[in-house]
Amino acid sequence: MFLQSFNTLCLLKLFQEILNTLKEKLEVAKSILADEQERMVVIQGEEQDFKEMIESEYRIRFQLMVEEMNFRSLQDCVFNPKLREDHLNQVLAFATELKGQSQETLQRLNDLGKENMNKLKESEGRLSGHICSLQKMTVELEKKCGKYTLMVLQNAGSSLKRSESLLLQCLEQAQITDLSLCQVTGMSRMLKVLQRAVTLDPKTANPCLVLSEDLRSMHLRNVQQDVPRSPGRFVFSATVLGVESFTSGRHYWEVDVEKATKWQLGVSEDSASRHGDLPTASGNKVLLMGSLMGTNYTFWAFPPLKRVSLRGEQMHKVGVFLDCESGHISFYDVANRSLIYNFSSLTFQGALRPIFSLCIPSGVTNSDSLSICLPPVSSCDVTVSPQSSLA
Repeated sequence: MFLQSFNTLCLLKLFQEILNTLKEKLEVAKSILADEQERMVVIQGEEQDFKEMIESEYRIRFQLMVEEMNFRSLQDCVFNPKLREDHLNQVLAFATELKGQSQETLQRLNDLGKENMNKLKESEGRLSGHICSLQKMTVELEKKCGKYTLMVLQNAGSSLKRSESLLLQCLEQAQITDLSLCQVTGMSRMLKVLQRAVTLDPKTANPCLVLSEDLRSMHLRNVQQDVPRSPGRFVFSATVLGVESFTSGRHYWEVDVEKATKWQLGVSEDSASRHGDLPTASGNKVLLMGSLMGTNYTFWAFPPLKRVSLRGEQMHKVGVFLDCESGHISFYDVANRSLIYNFSSLTFQGALRPIFSLCIPSGVTNSDSLSICLPPVSSCDVTVSPQSSLA
């Protein structure tokens, strides 16, 4: 009798320990399930964002190509109907080709989105079933723990075995594919024609930044420099603006980011505040942020602040394209000739200036630097009216 009571007491203690562990795992499973359901909503929004990004990129690419064709053949076509007809046929052929590329990219995005959604739904079903089993097992053990009788010993082995099986099951989120892998490849040749010789404005540079003599490079130093006071100087972020100010037309510049682990590139309204570490809520900055961790590059966009891409390769040059009239800004991986991210239909108030930023060192040596690339000689000699493109 004493032995039975002792065995019962030991089982009750064991059941209570298992019950506590089951309850903990139940809460974890519920949390993961909620995350999976939230990811379903997020991934649908991401897919729509990428769809709009792809469509706007091909739309601007078509406009740039038409602009290039118009520029090359304008003089020859004026008095030659045959050349005008050939030119029109070229435009139509290019439009058809570009539409096919756009549809192919959108189809890849759609397939990837469906694949991810199916994985999430399978994970949701699996987690829901596991939660149900955990809840039943919890109820069963609670009943056993409430009975200090010989009934505790009945089917104890079965209860322990099923509990162990539930506890050994691995709880994890579905592994989905990053939609950014559905890259938009290629870059318009017209970008080289539009490339600008951007320079840095020393009056806006944070004291931690050292600018080169030609004002095309910047690097960090741990100690702030003694620089003249300036109302336009960035105070809390290692940021500097470009001298150039854009109010109309199309503009493109390239930045060498190979020697920077964390950087920000984009445009800023000329009236934007210089006294904040982060982009302000007024929406007067548009930024792409790059962060290198090991061999992986993570990209963030603002506004709103969100992760937009993950790439397992070194970034060398980033191209920035601005179309003031349409409110379009694109960021390109120049080496791979692919789109990183773009913004469309933005509204700006006043002039826009290029913006460049590095991460201020926090007690450790930081030799990060950025360099603005010079445009090809040919592009410096060619100007194209922003009104010559076709919408």
